[in-house]
Formats: sequence, structure tokens, C-alpha cells
Amino acid sequence: MDALSAAVLAGEPAERLAATPLPDTYLAAHLRAEDVGIFAGAADKDVRRSLRLGPVPMPRIAPDEVIVAVMASSINYNTVWSAMFEPIPTFEFLRRYGRQDAHAARHDLPHHVVGSDGAGVIVRVGSGVRRWRIGDRVVISPAHIDDQEPGTHGDGMMGAEQRAWGFETNFGALAHYCVARASQLLPKPAHMTWEEAACVPLCGGTAYRMLVGEHGARIKQGDVVLIWGATGGLGSYAVQLVKNGGGIPVGVVSSPERAAMLRRLGCDVVIDRSELGMGDAVQGGSAPGGTQAEDADRDIQAGKRLGRAIRAAVGEDPHVVFDYVGRATFGISVFVVRRGGTVVTCGSSTGFRHVYDNRYLWMNLKRIIGSHIANLQEMREFIRLVQLGRIGSAVSRVYPLAEVGEAARLVQSNAHLGKVGVLALAPERGLGVTDPALRASLGPERLAPLSGAGVAYAG
Repeated sequence: MDALSAAVLAGEPAERLAATPLPDTYLAAHLRAEDVGIFAGAADKDVRRSLRLGPVPMPRIAPDEVIVAVMASSINYNTVWSAMFEPIPTFEFLRRYGRQDAHAARHDLPHHVVGSDGAGVIVRVGSGVRRWRIGDRVVISPAHIDDQEPGTHGDGMMGAEQRAWGFETNFGALAHYCVARASQLLPKPAHMTWEEAACVPLCGGTAYRMLVGEHGARIKQGDVVLIWGATGGLGSYAVQLVKNGGGIPVGVVSSPERAAMLRRLGCDVVIDRSELGMGDAVQGGSAPGGTQAEDADRDIQAGKRLGRAIRAAVGEDPHVVFDYVGRATFGISVFVVRRGGTVVTCGSSTGFRHVYDNRYLWMNLKRIIGSHIANLQEMREFIRLVQLGRIGSAVSRVYPLAEVGEAARLVQSNAHLGKVGVLALAPERGLGVTDPALRASLGPERLAPLSGAGVAYAG
């Protein structure tokens, strides 16, 4: 372990951290440009083959950036896409970004350090950083924006140079250190462990923008919200947000085990899609050899069954459908949402070419809203709910950085619930709490309601 990491773990004061030199290299999960073609013709693009763990050079920081000693991170699906080199190798993102200016050129390297969630301690600040100091404990938003673009001042996500940090930029958080802009930082919730906090920003902030923020569905008390993949990272935060806001969450899951976990989140209505004969309909999009018309007709029939189940449970159709699954569910979502209702989407894990019957959209005055990450104010509002104890962490399983490939494979195989955490510098789970009184008052079911899922989780 390098001297700076040791000083962070020992809880040394800011002046000692500042006086301890940065290491020349650090341990990081990364991809290499030379591996881009390794999955050619492969039926199984196993991310354990491409996600390497080893030393990489420590980068310089720009005036508006900080270096964070990463205590914990998490696996998001964008890391899976990156490690599969799909839909395009992320080295193309780094090349495009590298053409912007001299600071951006640092990112265009033959290795890509991935990871879009992080919690840790600031160990260096750039000359232009005003609101943060060495020693501050932070969580990191994945919204990497250019604050000199006009569009970002209306909404940080609307700038043409907005990027997903650790996916479309280098120096992400599945590592002992990461580089982030000061505009990505928020205070770490003091009652949470490092791994709990690291599993909050990306999925939690994204779900907040989709459902609560002015750029999303803007749910209100009493709204019925259908949530696909309700025990996933995004879905588990969506359930909590709907419940916290006085709405009625309706979660769709794939097994009785997941249904039991969803009830632990407090979901009002739990639907096991296999009981409705919808298992194949939401697994992988189009049936083999099916035409677009056949796919749309199949979605309508599935939507009718789902609609009947929802009406039987709550007496009405959903106001909002929360869909990040994509091709496999989108046609059903457009059909099942009520007249004048809203489908909000932020991803397409089963494929991004969607088929749906447009008659049900235009004739019933429905809306589709595209959403992506969250701006800093939205992220701040979500973190505030976490700090108040209204929203718990979605962490369910935790791996050491040495097993990052296994952690990513778990997410790739959809064999997880909630979020999969990764310990970076933190030597064990359960560390990082600075408000034990609040933690004790909340209890484990509110702190991390999915923490009993899968392998043992301590915290």
C-alpha cells in the first residue's frame, strides 16, 4: 500500500494528507485497447476476460478537478457495456473527448479506468476548486459536465459536452484513486458505510430525475407507478422514491425470491411476470423470426394481461411507467400506461431498438420522456433524502476490488439484486460511519433494505 493510502486509512488530518506525495501509479480496474477484438464471434462476452486489474499511471489534475482516494465503488451496467466493448468500444469516446483541449487529451489513453460510482476522501484539489478541501468525505455524481457551456446553466444534462464519468471519460472509480470535477461532488451521508454510500449516486440520482424532478414524470401523491426490474439498482430506488412521495409502486419481478425481496422494500403491489405468462415476452425483445407487427401484437396481449393484474390490485391503470429494460418491455409500457400517462426511460439493457404500436401513444395522448443521469441539483436533492434517512442504500452484495471481474460478471448475468458494491481502499465492510446515532435510529431495514440478498453483507 502506498503512503497516501495508508494515511487516508489511518484518518490522518488534511495537512498530513496534503504533505504525503501521490503515488506514481495506483491499482485500477481497466480495459485495454489491445483487447477490443477479443470477443469477435464469441457467444458469451464474459467481462472477466476483458476487465483487468493492475497498476496504471497517476494522472495530473485540471484546475477544476480533485483526486479522491476511493474507499468504495459499485458496478453499473455501463461498466458491463464497456467491458463487452458494446455498442462501441469506449476508447472511441475517449478519442472524441481527447480532441476537445489539452486537459481532455489526458483521457485518450490505451487504457480506460472504468467505474461511475464512488465514495471516498479528497486528497488533492485543483487550483480552481473553491468549495472542497483535502480531507472532505464525498460521494461522486457520474454527470461530467462542462460548466462553460450555456446549456448547462439551464440544466446540467443539456450541455453538448455532458458525459457519463467513468464510461465516456477516463479515471473512474473502480480503483484506489479517481479524478473527478468539483461539480461532481456531494457530501457523503454520514450515517452510511463506504459501500452503502458508493451504491447511491448513479442509480439513485437517475431514478430521482426520472420520477420526481421537473425534467421527468413529476410524480405526485397517489400516482400509480409501474416499475420494471423493481429489484434492480434503478428499480429499488424507484420503489423507495414512489413510496416516500405518497405514490403507489407496482413492481414487476421475475421470481418468487425477487418478489419477497421487493416486499422488503415496501412495494405496495408485486407482480411476478411469470405468473402472467410474460416470462419470454420480457426476456430479450423480439421472438426469433418475428416481424415488427408480430412483436407489437405480442406486446399488446402481454400488456392486456398486465393491465388486468394492475387494475385488480389498485383499481386503475398506472399514471407512470418506469422503464430502463428497453426493447423487451417498451411496447408493453406504452400500451399499459393510462390515457395521458407517461413512460419515462433511461436505458435499454435488453436492446435499444424498440418496437411499439404508436396508435396507443398518439390516440391516448401519452408521453415518452427520455432521461439521463441527473443534474447536480437533482443529485443534491436525492442525497438529502438519503441523509434524512428517507431512502436507504440499494447495496446487496459486496466484493473486494481484487474480485471486480466477478462482481461485473454477476451484473452481466442479471444474477444480482439491487446494487453490487466494490471495496477499493476500504479493507472491510462497515467502515466510514461518522453519525452512528442516526444509523442506530434507522435500523438495518431502512439503511440497506436489500442487504440480506445473496452473499453475506455486513454493515
